[in-house]
Amino acid sequence: MQISDLPYPDPGVPDARSGPRFLLWLGRNQLGGQLRSLAWGLLHFTSVAGLPYGVGYAVQAVVDGSGARLAAAGGLIVLLGTAIALGDTMLHRTAVTNWITAAARVQQLLARRAAALGAALTRRVAAGEVVAVSTGDVEKIGWFVEALSRFAAAALTVVLVSVGLVVYQPALGVVVALGMPVLALAVLPLLPRATRRADHQREKAGRATELASDTVAGLRVLRGIGGEELFLDRYRRASQEVRQAAVRSARMWSLISSVQVLLPGLLLIVVVWYGVHLAREGRITVGELVTVYSAVMMLNYPLRHFEEIAMVYSFSRPSAQRAARVLALERVIEPSGGVREGSAPSGDLYDPQTGLLAPAGRLTAVVCGDPDLAGRLADRLGGHATVDGADRDGGSTTPSALLGGVPLDELPLDVARTAVLVQDKDPVLLSGTLSELLDVPSAGSVRPDQALAAAQCSDVLDALAQASLDEDPLHARITERGRSLSGGQRQRLALARSLVTDPEVLVLDEPTSAVDSHTEARIAQGVRTLRRGRTTVVLSSSPLLLDRADRVVFVHEGEVAAVGVHRELVRTEPRYRAVVTRETDEETAAVPAGSGPLPASGSGRASDIQIAIDIEETA
Repeated sequence: MQISDLPYPDPGVPDARSGPRFLLWLGRNQLGGQLRSLAWGLLHFTSVAGLPYGVGYAVQAVVDGSGARLAAAGGLIVLLGTAIALGDTMLHRTAVTNWITAAARVQQLLARRAAALGAALTRRVAAGEVVAVSTGDVEKIGWFVEALSRFAAAALTVVLVSVGLVVYQPALGVVVALGMPVLALAVLPLLPRATRRADHQREKAGRATELASDTVAGLRVLRGIGGEELFLDRYRRASQEVRQAAVRSARMWSLISSVQVLLPGLLLIVVVWYGVHLAREGRITVGELVTVYSAVMMLNYPLRHFEEIAMVYSFSRPSAQRAARVLALERVIEPSGGVREGSAPSGDLYDPQTGLLAPAGRLTAVVCGDPDLAGRLADRLGGHATVDGADRDGGSTTPSALLGGVPLDELPLDVARTAVLVQDKDPVLLSGTLSELLDVPSAGSVRPDQALAAAQCSDVLDALAQASLDEDPLHARITERGRSLSGGQRQRLALARSLVTDPEVLVLDEPTSAVDSHTEARIAQGVRTLRRGRTTVVLSSSPLLLDRADRVVFVHEGEVAAVGVHRELVRTEPRYRAVVTRETDEETAAVPAGSGPLPASGSGRASDIQIAIDIEETA
């Protein structure tokens, strides 16, 4: 696989049982690139190690006064120099190719897993961990794959040179052969402590990054309550903890580096001392002494890769462990009947866990007093089975919803996503132009202008037109996650994107929570009009949306407790009224079931109901 051939047609099925197993699987799948890198590495390292022989041969030729042998030695050195340059160039090329292709493979695997899990991914793994795995961890995993072949070439070179020295000059070669394993393995006792310190540093850095992300995300709220200094102090302390952990980790790695310098130096002293002693006795020539001395010096270069592979593995192992943990996530339960083939079903949408029924072609509003329950319900309606329990391990599984009697989690993902689209309560806007944002797979029956009008995006279009060079709002660029827009504007653009898709079933989770009441009422009417004849489910407790629904379902403690229209349920169901109007327990007890007047309090919810009535009468 070359870089120009990316992406992979099929990145494969990873062994995600552990971090080391995942690294091993990745290495096996990069075997062709590893062997090429190994071959070029052997050429490079053996040529470097062969230079001492050429130098020693030249020195002995000068001592013997042989011009022909000196010329031959010069030719040999030129040949070795050419091989060193070629080997180094191609080793770097193939090693970097291994790095990039391995990182691309991991990114494709992560993207495929994210697409398979959908919104359930961030409920099972922290969003920050997913980002860390797909960025920094991918780079470290690729680094290990890149370093592995260079280390293998270096290790083989050390073995070959040691054996060659024993054959060339047994007296000194035995000393080198005995000393090389000591040099290679001397740092092993230090590696566990270095690894622990590196893991501690990454843990501290992760906490500091998480704190910084939370601070940036909630900056407006912090400014409103004057909490910037408090969080700044917390980040300062976290940053200092990261610095201290990094210094402790660097000290250990510097100790390992010093050992890698000290021990070869001691071996070199022993070789020179013993070699001079042998030369004085006439047992070896000057050229042989120079050859062995130079070979020991040159072996310091491949020996450096032993330190590198130890460092790379200590950094890549936890990264591979995190990647394996994400890649090991599966759909919560496997379909008992296997994956069904065929086109997308149609009909009523039914959730067997709560008893919720959304009739086909109608606008159904769902009221849940528990936001977490609403999120899990939205997951099931989108075809994802959920796990009950905070730890997500060993909890009971809840199957997905049924569309036309067909369990959605038994359908292929592309079929299920075509049939049901779920917009969660925190939709993401990708950077790009507005036209690119609305360029999504769709049935083609809803134009972008219709969706924007239904989502009440006129003020957003005006603001984008001012930022566009040609005053066309569709050509205006939207920054990452829509940070240049307000929360309400982001929500409305996300709603317009969902409406353009025009799926058979559209599930909206709190689509207007950041929108003012008058705009919310117009959005409710726009969605009702545009989605006429299509199945729409809105999870919300807003009276303005509930009043426009054909059918309102109240879910209490995980089960359907009441079904009807909004105004009827407000008068007849105290628990529903408490959720919708934000009544206190005392107010709920004071208003008997079936009574007409609404409470005057309730955080403006009663006034929202009145706004809906006024707009309906005006229309």
